Amino acid sequence: MPKVLISDKLSAQAKEIFEQGGVTVDVKTGLSEDELIAIIGDYDGLAIRSATTVTTKVLDAAQKLKVVGRAGIGVDNVDIKAATARGVIVMNTPFGNSVTTAEHSIALMMSMARKIPQANASTHAGKWEKNAFMGTELAGKTLGLIGCGNIGSIVADRAQGLKMKVMAYDPFLSTEHAAAINVEKAELDELLKRADVISLHTPLNDATRGILNKDSLAKTKKGVMIVNCARGGLVVEADLKTALESGHVAAAAFDVFEEEPAKTNVLFGIDTMICTPHLGASTSEAQENVAIQVAEQMTDYLINGTVTNALNMPSVSAEDAAKLKPYLQLASQLGGFAGQITETGLNKVVIEYEGAVAALNTKPLTAAALNGLLQPLMEGVNMVNAPVIAKERDIQVSEVKHERASNYKTLMRITVTTERRSRDVAGTLFGDAPRVVQISGVSLEASLGERMLYINNEDKPGLIGGVGKLLGDANINIANFHLGRNESGGEIDAIALIEVDQEIKADLLKKIAELPSVKQVKALDFS
Repeated sequence: MPKVLISDKLSAQAKEIFEQGGVTVDVKTGLSEDELIAIIGDYDGLAIRSATTVTTKVLDAAQKLKVVGRAGIGVDNVDIKAATARGVIVMNTPFGNSVTTAEHSIALMMSMARKIPQANASTHAGKWEKNAFMGTELAGKTLGLIGCGNIGSIVADRAQGLKMKVMAYDPFLSTEHAAAINVEKAELDELLKRADVISLHTPLNDATRGILNKDSLAKTKKGVMIVNCARGGLVVEADLKTALESGHVAAAAFDVFEEEPAKTNVLFGIDTMICTPHLGASTSEAQENVAIQVAEQMTDYLINGTVTNALNMPSVSAEDAAKLKPYLQLASQLGGFAGQITETGLNKVVIEYEGAVAALNTKPLTAAALNGLLQPLMEGVNMVNAPVIAKERDIQVSEVKHERASNYKTLMRITVTTERRSRDVAGTLFGDAPRVVQISGVSLEASLGERMLYINNEDKPGLIGGVGKLLGDANINIANFHLGRNESGGEIDAIALIEVDQEIKADLLKKIAELPSVKQVKALDFS
């Protein structure tokens, strides 16, 4: 049974869901990094919120770890690059607290507009300063969203209910979706120029860090109000302090800060600044939702291979997981075949799908094929990091789907271009069993056993006898012998693909390579 560690406080329902799904669970919260490192090697999964930091050191110690599940959206506390390199899937729950966070953004916006926190404090102090807290109507004002994903879209909907106009800057927002949610798509400078209220709803990355700074704040309307319930670091806090004190920015309301917990901050103490302690997801409904979702997602992956809301791997639905299982084996074998017969540096890989497989979710198949291809050529490759490694090595990867007629109900082909030549290998499924049906233009039909011998040879008599004698002399039993030849000419005349029961040593390979008609010989391992 898979084993999961819950290292942060989650709803008790999470543990119940894990156990009902067939996963063993330990709950150990408040661990130091050293304490986590000491025990993480025993677990297949790690369920966290924001308190646990999954560092490179933690991942180095997590030899069995397959998945990290974050109950919430932000994964700043997970080293995703290191997790990917080690083949660990990182999941989050992007929808469980979306409404809660959006509602908090609206609440802060209303609080700024009507100066509710200041009026509340004044009234509690026994004052009655009715004229001191003149507010601003939001109806008819323009809300500028920096980021219009799931949460941003919900904020847009709620703001439209307040009769606000909504515009959004988001490079990933399509024109069609913007029209569907009645949002004006705009460039950042245009948004800064026109928005009465700016609300941030974007991840923190190199492109968004400090997106509101001295220069961009100077482009905003005088009297603008700013809300940040997304991530600390999106706004340069010292620059905002200056803008608030000058009155250029009328008010700001933050739920997140560059350093948390924020016990001190340059923005604290400013009358026009509203601060809350990262409460965006802090409702009982949201905490229940994200705990349930992360447990369900991790269980589905560990038990069924279903990948949902992963940040470093294509998603695979439960339905897809069942359909893809034989295709994943085929993709892995074809990639492994191509990788093991490749002798020089890779430049380009083209993975083609036609027939039934072309209608499936092929992203995981491409990852499996690249994993099989790269594993024989370099260390540390797995299905999660193979696409990243290919990109880092400047290997051009293309995925092509064909609707053309085929001799096969389903067909997958991998073409590898190296510094010296291009080669391809194609395969299909007979039932659920993978079969190789073509290698570099040579047709044959072969299943791939654990130990295979690949021979590229001139189409001349004597090969079968010569190879058979050498294998027999070495006490190696032949399980299957597959032959194919190129009827139309080409670089490869003929191919022998032989399944054997014993390991083929280097000295025997050398003897086979010395046979008169042999051009290339390779021992292949598919164990």
